[in-house]
Amino acid sequence: MADQIAKGEEFENKAEKKINSWGLFSSSSSKYDEAAELYEKAANSFKLAKAWDKAALVYIKLAGVHLKSDSKHEAASAYVSAANSYKKISPKEAISCLEQAVNYFMEIGRFSMAARYCKEIGELCENEQNFEQAIVYFERSADLFQSEEVNTSANQCKLKVAQFSAQLEQYPKAIEIYEEIAKQSLNNNLLKYSVKGYLLNAGLCQLCKGDVVAITNSLERYQDLDPTFSGTREYKLLADLAASIDEEDVAKFTDAVKEFDSMTRLDAWKTTMLLRAKEALKAKELEEDDLT
Repeated sequence: MADQIAKGEEFENKAEKKINSWGLFSSSSSKYDEAAELYEKAANSFKLAKAWDKAALVYIKLAGVHLKSDSKHEAASAYVSAANSYKKISPKEAISCLEQAVNYFMEIGRFSMAARYCKEIGELCENEQNFEQAIVYFERSADLFQSEEVNTSANQCKLKVAQFSAQLEQYPKAIEIYEEIAKQSLNNNLLKYSVKGYLLNAGLCQLCKGDVVAITNSLERYQDLDPTFSGTREYKLLADLAASIDEEDVAKFTDAVKEFDSMTRLDAWKTTMLLRAKEALKAKELEEDDLT
């Protein structure tokens, strides 16, 4: 490890000397090319030593060299490499480097690359439980993917936005996204089997809002949208839950969830939504008891 660090520092020093050198017979472009090569070697040595902070800083210097050569694509790639090193020790610094990469990819019109790294920033924010920021970057990524007609990736990002919006109790936004993607998926043979899942998610968000009329209306709309939906277990769950909320019957609500879960395991997000709806129903039931 110590040997690799010493080697990395040696390459880094050589790169800096090369940048600061002045030669009558050497061009500035060849000077920057040689310095870039030395910085690459330095970064690789630091990575072998697992000195992630040193590797990241060298990649940032490498980005600066590429910018002097007016190579924004190479500079953006160097910032991505810096971010990959920072991911090991500092997600915040990794995000900062990826933001720089996105800016340069945008400047040179590489929108698919910009979209990809916006998505990566969104994932880092998700890992840090910063759902507000995750939404910002997943939305930006979705827009960029859509502008390049990479619709599958755009929808993946939109689904993340819906997921986090619901977690932050921004239910109308989540419902709109789930319904929109359900509509898009209906005409695609590969995606149409996912429709019932999107409509279930939209329905669970409706349940969390606690408006029985809205839930009933939504179920009617979902049947119009996809006539096969009324024959699914997802539809039955939503209909049973809506009835239990209308009747203020917590036991009926619990039984409906148990029945569904025994056949199709509920994931963490659905469980969270169902618990919120159940807690609201319990609170309503207690209110009624207090009044009587």
